[in-house]
Amino acid sequence: MPWAIYLGISLVFGAGYGMSGSGVLLLFVTIALALYLVSYGLRALALRRGWLQRDGWALSGRLLAGVLIGALVVQAMVALVMVPAVALHWVTMPGGRLDYRPAAVLVYWFNAAIVLGLWTAGWASARVLERARHSEIARLRAEAERSALERDALRARLNPHFVFNALNNLRALINEDTERAREMVTRLSNTLRHALEQNDREHVRLAEELAVVDDYLAIEAVHYEQRLRVNRQIAPAALDARLPPMALQLLVENAIRHGIAVTPGGGELDLRADCMDGVLRLEVANPGRLGTGNGGHGVGLAYLRTHLGRDGLFELTEHEGCVLARLEIAQ
Repeated sequence: MPWAIYLGISLVFGAGYGMSGSGVLLLFVTIALALYLVSYGLRALALRRGWLQRDGWALSGRLLAGVLIGALVVQAMVALVMVPAVALHWVTMPGGRLDYRPAAVLVYWFNAAIVLGLWTAGWASARVLERARHSEIARLRAEAERSALERDALRARLNPHFVFNALNNLRALINEDTERAREMVTRLSNTLRHALEQNDREHVRLAEELAVVDDYLAIEAVHYEQRLRVNRQIAPAALDARLPPMALQLLVENAIRHGIAVTPGGGELDLRADCMDGVLRLEVANPGRLGTGNGGHGVGLAYLRTHLGRDGLFELTEHEGCVLARLEIAQ
């Protein structure tokens, strides 16, 4: 379409300057067709070689080279058509001949380069703006999905079963053991405050996360009593390592909900952490099988994978009646 408009404008201006005849018509048509073919080839080359993904100078240099070479190709195509057409008297030109003196050839090439350059600049600018717009839309969509995932994860942290069980156990403890009931209120308050506040932080120290996990386990221990037995192996070097907020708590909660809670007689929850060679390694093991429990492992673990990004590794495996969640985070 742009080159059809260019052809129309050329014919109008040519007629205005008294340029008419079969040779002039063929010349303008040939130039427009050559520009169309060269621009199509330049566009295909830029897309295939990924020029638009480069920075400004690299992109500009490649497009400029493409325009200059493309203008030469345009003039070569025009010459291949016009020279034999005029020589064989198929068409007539004003003055009866073509002007291919060096100065004239340079002017032809310069004119073709200007026209092709304007088209290339417009096309490249439109594509870059379109790509930027799509990137911005993708970024906003990713942020929206992440926010939705965080809200779902927060709701998971405050799931009604946990709060309901904690409050019922607290009510029973008020009359039986006042001191323990007071301690449970403090731990429940810490757990809920952690769930509400930590979404605003990118990372927390493992020592901070362990403090919240201890509160959470203490509350669940009141509910499960002897069915929940916790083994801890925490290397001192790992306490200052950083991890996404609620990452360890997610693993512990999954271990209880999908392992201890559905296993007759309960079982042992093994919690291990070490930090070597700049990598924090966390492992949470529990009895049970993958795909059992209340509601699966989806929302919380999807939230965890989102926060890990490319800097971490998460695996959930099953072996001989035991589920192992393993987390590795580069420091």
